[in-house]
Amino acid sequence: MTEPTHFPIEPERYELFEQPTRSFALSRRTFLEAVGAGVAVLVVTRDAHGLDGPAGADRAQDGIGAWLHIAEDGVVSVFTGKVEVGQDIRTSLTQAVAEELRVPPAAIRMVMGDTDRTPFDAGTFGSRTTPQMAPQLRRAAAAARTVLLQLAAERLGTGAGTLALADARVRDERTGRSVPIGELTRGERLVQTIPDGVATTPPAAWTMIGTSPPKVAGRDIVTGRHRYTSDLREPDMLIGKVLRPPAYGARLRSLDTSTARAIPGVVVVHDGGFAGVTAPDEMTAVRALAALRAEWDHTPQPSQHEIFEHFRRTASRRGEPAETGSVARGLAAADARVEATYTAAYIAHVPLEPRAALARWDDGKLTVWTGTQRPFGVRSELSRAFSIPESRVRVIMPDTGSAYGGKHTGDAAVEAARLARAAGRPVRLVWTREEEFDWAYFRPAGVVDVKSGARRDGTLTAWEFHNLNAGAAGLRMTYEVANQRVAFHPADSPLRHGSYRALAATLNTFARETNIDELAVALGMDPLALRLHNLREPRLRAVLEAAAERFGWTTWTPAPGRGIGIACGTEKGSHIATCAEVSAERATGQLRVERLVVAYECGAIVNPDGLHNQVEGAVIMGLGGALWEAIEFADGRILNGRLSDYRVPRLSDVPPIDIVLLDRKDLPSAGAGETPIIGVAPALGNAIFRATGRRLRGLPLAPGGVRFAENG
Repeated sequence: MTEPTHFPIEPERYELFEQPTRSFALSRRTFLEAVGAGVAVLVVTRDAHGLDGPAGADRAQDGIGAWLHIAEDGVVSVFTGKVEVGQDIRTSLTQAVAEELRVPPAAIRMVMGDTDRTPFDAGTFGSRTTPQMAPQLRRAAAAARTVLLQLAAERLGTGAGTLALADARVRDERTGRSVPIGELTRGERLVQTIPDGVATTPPAAWTMIGTSPPKVAGRDIVTGRHRYTSDLREPDMLIGKVLRPPAYGARLRSLDTSTARAIPGVVVVHDGGFAGVTAPDEMTAVRALAALRAEWDHTPQPSQHEIFEHFRRTASRRGEPAETGSVARGLAAADARVEATYTAAYIAHVPLEPRAALARWDDGKLTVWTGTQRPFGVRSELSRAFSIPESRVRVIMPDTGSAYGGKHTGDAAVEAARLARAAGRPVRLVWTREEEFDWAYFRPAGVVDVKSGARRDGTLTAWEFHNLNAGAAGLRMTYEVANQRVAFHPADSPLRHGSYRALAATLNTFARETNIDELAVALGMDPLALRLHNLREPRLRAVLEAAAERFGWTTWTPAPGRGIGIACGTEKGSHIATCAEVSAERATGQLRVERLVVAYECGAIVNPDGLHNQVEGAVIMGLGGALWEAIEFADGRILNGRLSDYRVPRLSDVPPIDIVLLDRKDLPSAGAGETPIIGVAPALGNAIFRATGRRLRGLPLAPGGVRFAENG
């Protein structure tokens, strides 16, 4: 069975639809070395996600051996195209296999993100690993368990009905005889097909799933033995650097490389608009890069102060909005109406580890180790960039220090490969922090226009919602309303933008939950009561009620300069509710987040400790985008592209965070990497309003502190 592919690609994953940023011409000799003599045909298909994949990519994925291998010593190798970017999916996938194969987690070795060894995978994004890959590995392991029992029955000369598999041994419960699973397979590949109806262990019988075992490779990670992309070394390796334009919209007009070429050990590459250097060490590479003399042509670009009007001028009005009823009639029937605009700035991913790659050419075959969420997608990028078949490209993902949706493309991989081809030696390329800020893609900025109406009893009568540029994730209205019109309008972006944790669900939830709060104020109604009055989705009601109860919403005592806010939402099949309490000083405008309570439900919990960490990490990340983070730019130039100028959450910013996890073992597990972030900004904005009397409708909410309303 292949991995389910019913997830659509959200339109705000702009980076997946970019034109190739690099394309290099091969000499005839180099081309023939890569593909051999004769005619070469590159066949590329589109998977159900709209992403490139090799023809026949799923040809062997219905076999047990495509997913796992049992060695003679009992070590179980598990193969998946998913990758580890700090979410600890290695541990939870290990649990899934251990549950079905009845082996201890220590006996399992996860082989992840290697295009030569693992089945094709569209990528690690969209919170899809837990709901899609974990069940796939469980099915493969369950099918392998059946095969092992059959082999043991033949070996022990008994019926399979008396056999039980536990602790990597098959035991005959009647005679007490047992055999290790490694002896049964003798290290051979299990070629049997995974049956469509293979039975996996029901939740009531789980012994591994639902627990929190020690983190796989945890000791190596905290002691520094674990190697990330930027740690890799190869014998005879060179260091690479790439010449960057001074601004978006700049094109290379001329390049003088003479000074750089004169530096001993330096190789200079100039291929069309691409220029870079390699050197034996970092300092020499930096010196050589600085010695390149470039002249640029520059096309003027919109600046930060005009970006939202730019979106309005360039937004596409094509396509029909999702519409039910009549918004005009709904507004006419309303006793309270709110019309408002909400905005969000571009923000950066700020991963712990910037983009990095190590590339090596061997007899026309290219191997690249790189930190990416899409190894197979990067393989396709490399194939196109160098006009070689994908069969001559191998991409290995050795773990990367966080991504947050920001490492879907193979920029560093393509650059390192071009430099390595010119140098004739392996080349490691690690982007600087400034390069990561300036030339990676940002979370899309956006504008949301909302019109809403409600009757005196709180019943929503009208909802009109237009998102410009940011995206369609989380666009759907979560409350019951008969008359609504909802639409997403792509627009021209002067900066490179694309996927970010939760995509546009953050802005769309912020706009929706702030507007609902404004309706509650207009009606003189409690914000929690208004939400519950219009909410029919039982899972969302459950987290909303759980968060409010833990927070003490109905018993909170108002105080000057203090306020509370609440918000809820759903995305990627999971449900979140967030309550916030803030305090603000009238004299200084200093804002402090006093506490947060988050209730979260994502179906059956695979690893409670891992889930808690995911929720907590998303909430802390959400603080930055809610309160301070914004890319400053003018005429294509990033003005705050370093951590000394770009405000991310600090330890002193993090309030007490109380997390309530609702475990629904009766429901399939959903992914938890994204949804918890979406409730932070609206809960804080609503709390700031109650503390100061000022309604803030743009993210970030308080980059320079807050002001009180004049009559507040």
